[in-house]
Amino acid sequence: MADQFVLGMNAKIYQGTAGDDLTNLTEMSNVKDVTLNLEAGEADVTTRANAGWRATAPTLRECTAEFEMLWQPGDAGFDAIKTAFLTASTISLAVLTGEKSTSGTEGPHGDFSITNFSRSEPLEEGVTVSVTAKLAVFTEWVEVA
Repeated sequence: MADQFVLGMNAKIYQGTAGDDLTNLTEMSNVKDVTLNLEAGEADVTTRANAGWRATAPTLRECTAEFEMLWQPGDAGFDAIKTAFLTASTISLAVLTGEKSTSGTEGPHGDFSITNFSRSEPLEEGVTVSVTAKLAVFTEWVEVA
């Protein structure tokens, strides 16, 4: 039964220097909930021959990863994300459904810009940071055989 679905707790985000190969990326273990948004723009390609129905074709794709991390200076992943935000540089990320070497794992890999790095300080919880990473350079769609 476990082969019929993927659990979020088994998904992984890997990080490295911009331009790094997947093999050189290291796991970011300080990540909590992740949302991967994959969207495409739309072009209206309606013609009179479409029997009165609007026709749409996908155009440019977008990839955004939103996640939370514990505020942990000294953690390699936290420091890399913070540095990329503060220096307006990119960071290599792979947002995958599992270990990067496990069969069936998939997801986007590329260089991302960090466009949000917002700190939350709830009274009875640990301090966290909400991160938004937007794809700047697409490298590959990882599909481990």
